[in-house]
Amino acid sequence: MAPPAIIAPSILSADFAALGAACSDTIDNGADWLHVDIQPYALDMHALTKRQVPNITFGAPVVTKIRPHVQRPKAARGKGTFDCHMMIAEPKKWVKEFQKAGCDLYCFHYEAAITSTAAENPEDHIETKTSPKEMIQYIHKSGMLAGIAIKPETSVDVLWEILESPKKEEVPDMVLVMTVHPGFGGQKFMASELPKVKELREKYPDLNIEVDGGLGEGTIDQAADAGANVIVAGSAVFGAKDPAGVIKVLRESVEKRRQSSL
Repeated sequence: MAPPAIIAPSILSADFAALGAACSDTIDNGADWLHVDIQPYALDMHALTKRQVPNITFGAPVVTKIRPHVQRPKAARGKGTFDCHMMIAEPKKWVKEFQKAGCDLYCFHYEAAITSTAAENPEDHIETKTSPKEMIQYIHKSGMLAGIAIKPETSVDVLWEILESPKKEEVPDMVLVMTVHPGFGGQKFMASELPKVKELREKYPDLNIEVDGGLGEGTIDQAADAGANVIVAGSAVFGAKDPAGVIKVLRESVEKRRQSSL
């Protein structure tokens, strides 16, 4: 049976003028985690190129400010987890900064990890390369859970070697399958990505599988049918008249499928 439903509203759709209150209210409305999208100024996420500047639009200082508004999880993957989705070309550089800020789960892109450096600080410039397994190990050593994301153009096959690593510290705690192109708002849910979710669930029944992009009351059943249990929803929650009601619908859809698999 798949892990329990985890609803992780994306605070990129929250009211930035009252972000702390929006975060705490969302947890009070029944959310489990908060999904924190980290995007740089000049990074082309569609191509995941390295045209970027040293700073990021929604960074560690903001995470530091909102962390006191949400109680830290009492256990790994618990309520109040800050799930930071790092849509950046040099993910290893920011691990320490986000750990200090209060990140609980650091999710990087596979596409970035296979081309980025092993630099451990934002100001560092080195030629040595990192790798997905090395990234996961480094995140774990930093005291956080590790997630790995793939964009629509990336085959799910790239993950098998990582998930099958005999070293536990190299295995991710979560896989994120993007159901839109990362870095672009207002896109429609891409059901074409759900076979990746289905294949992951068939191979790894106990894995936390997250979907992000276009999720809401009209698309949740498709994602749940495929086997997703970690649901990211932005405007569907923060733009709703009844956010608690939407969170309930998302959870019930996942749990219904989960129970039927018994």
